[in-house]
Amino acid sequence: MSQTALPSIDEIKDAFALIDDWEERYRYLIEIGKALPGLPEAQRTEDNRVKGCASNVWVVTHVDRPGPDAVITFEGESDAHIVKGLVALTLAYYSGRPAREVATDDAFGLFRSFGLEQHLTPQRSNGVRSMIDRIRRDAAAATAS
Repeated sequence: MSQTALPSIDEIKDAFALIDDWEERYRYLIEIGKALPGLPEAQRTEDNRVKGCASNVWVVTHVDRPGPDAVITFEGESDAHIVKGLVALTLAYYSGRPAREVATDDAFGLFRSFGLEQHLTPQRSNGVRSMIDRIRRDAAAATAS
């Protein structure tokens, strides 16, 4: 997987369906994270940092146009390998979708369907929840603008 080729959410779902071993799933998450383009230092600010994550996680939200028809995309970064993979998975799920859908769609169901909820530490699960909540709040704000 090249540095610029973040897989689509469908490709990620297909890969998880083929991988039964949890060590292999973790390796795949790390691989996805490596494909996530890094954020420039200027975007690794306190405003972009996701509160509630034990590792440093930054999410940058881009809105194509404010209002009810807004489409929202995201960039993200983490300083921890597994967490960066979780960021990449979450951004692949949400990025490029209408903000009104993102605001009401809880990606934690996706994590459950992959079995990630039971294989992540409670601290990582809380961090994922914080990231999803932040993304959904940003999407709700975009539709209200």
